Amino acid sequence: MKLEFLNSLGAVIRQGSFAGAAEEVGLTPSAISLQMKKLEEYFGQPLFDRSARTVRPTPLALELAETVSAALNAVEEARTRHTGALTGRIAIGAIRSLQPTMIPLVLGVIAKRHPGLSVRVIQGDSVELLDQLKAGRLDGAALVRPMAGGSSRLYWRDLAEQPFVFVAPADSESNDMSELVARYGWIQFDTTLTSGRTAATYLHRFAPGARPRFELESIEAVLAMVAQGLGVSIIPRLPASLSSRVLVRQIPLRGPAPQRQISFVCRATDAETRKAIAIRDAFVASYEGMDAA
Repeated sequence: MKLEFLNSLGAVIRQGSFAGAAEEVGLTPSAISLQMKKLEEYFGQPLFDRSARTVRPTPLALELAETVSAALNAVEEARTRHTGALTGRIAIGAIRSLQPTMIPLVLGVIAKRHPGLSVRVIQGDSVELLDQLKAGRLDGAALVRPMAGGSSRLYWRDLAEQPFVFVAPADSESNDMSELVARYGWIQFDTTLTSGRTAATYLHRFAPGARPRFELESIEAVLAMVAQGLGVSIIPRLPASLSSRVLVRQIPLRGPAPQRQISFVCRATDAETRKAIAIRDAFVASYEGMDAA
């Protein structure tokens, strides 16, 4: 039996569901379910009544959670009290669109909290970064989480949901996307990336005959072209810090708008290491700080 299973047990009780617990601890609901089954096999009896819409803990589950909570708090206090400064070198992966927006914030947090750390930042698309992470060349990464949820062999911590928006030149007046495409032309965000394919799929709902006038590999390049009046596009919604610097109009998409999930990910075996925790906490703090701004 692993200690992390008992930690997940406490999360299920606090959240009232496997899905809520998964979000709290950064795993998938299926991984939480498997952990609870392992615990029930270990103790030889059910820990939850699953007959209702929400899972209800048994008296044994409540007793275990109370006992384990005190033990885990004591362990964490001892670790914090006796652990020295974090030093050495870490490698962080991040998709291109996060480089000018989130990475400076993340590195600022790391520099403040762990001045003895040297950080290398690697850029790539989500698939490339996952490959490098699995190969052991990255300590953690921030990327677009796969639609299927991502491998349960990895540790996931969701950071932000980014809905897609339609961007048009600042001096455009219409909100009719079909009209704007016909007037300015379509700028396609790289369709080798999931975000680019998502944008193209949505575009073809209301402009099925549209063909891209330009296709560019970065959101920043797309924005620069739109700001110059050279086309319109669909991209993930801009952070407020970037919106104030780029002269474009952001128009909400009609109907159910697509979105992408930005997540921190590391190898599951590394999730409790100090380096992985330092990277994860820096991303979480940066996104929370941006939301509060």
